[in-house]
Amino acid sequence: MAITALPPDTDADIARVTEALAMITPSWNVRILLALSGPPQRYTELAAKVSWLQSGQLHPKLKSLCDAGLVERTEHTARHVTYRHTERGTALLPVLPMIVEWAEEDLEKADRPLSAIEQIEDSLTLLTRRHTAAILWVLKSRTEVSGRALARIVMPSSDSTNIYPALRQLVADGLVDTHGRGQPYRLSGAGYRLGPVLGALSAWSSGQPLHQAAHHPVWGHPQTTPAPRPWVSSQARPAPAVLPPARTAWDNRDLFSHTPATRPMAGLQGGGPRR
Repeated sequence: MAITALPPDTDADIARVTEALAMITPSWNVRILLALSGPPQRYTELAAKVSWLQSGQLHPKLKSLCDAGLVERTEHTARHVTYRHTERGTALLPVLPMIVEWAEEDLEKADRPLSAIEQIEDSLTLLTRRHTAAILWVLKSRTEVSGRALARIVMPSSDSTNIYPALRQLVADGLVDTHGRGQPYRLSGAGYRLGPVLGALSAWSSGQPLHQAAHHPVWGHPQTTPAPRPWVSSQARPAPAVLPPARTAWDNRDLFSHTPATRPMAGLQGGGPRR
């Protein structure tokens, strides 16, 4: 069933990325995935790594990650059960440093240094708000779009005024810019720089290797931001680097709470800004 008035391939792509974000955004999911890095672990071993979870919280989280196909449960005997990443879960992990890299440049500064995991969680909170993915896709594809036009594309079966709360939130988050009331909307520099993250999530959700993100029909296209203008919604942001030109075509038919800081993730550095 179509969720937007966009072409079927694009509509399906947005739906898959939205679903992928929904798998990892719930509280603790990313932390559990990171704690599972390495060889299979017994429940007690994993529980010791995520000791801030209260009794009874870890099991349903593990079950949801198993149901999502990110974690595998192996019952060796009735008393010996282990958990590990599936191939799909392992393939998703390289997206996390990409999110941290974006957050360090484009999220607002926090009052204290944040761990990498906190930056990931803050970033995911922005990206999983309703209609966010569809709005970002449209603005990247069409450069500037009026609110009414966005409403017809993103939520064709709803009243056109329903688009404005989502747009106001994206402006407040710094992902979208506008001259003001009644003026068209377009991606901010931060919105453009999300391209590698969203392209990688699209590649992962369609079962393709992450390097295929460079060939995504929307986020893989080389495109610079328009010349800077005095946007009233947010401070000026530097234009993103131009992405390398795609060498091969992407086949769209193949597309498919906040917590206390913990130990740093392997390969990721803590600190950085926050929205």
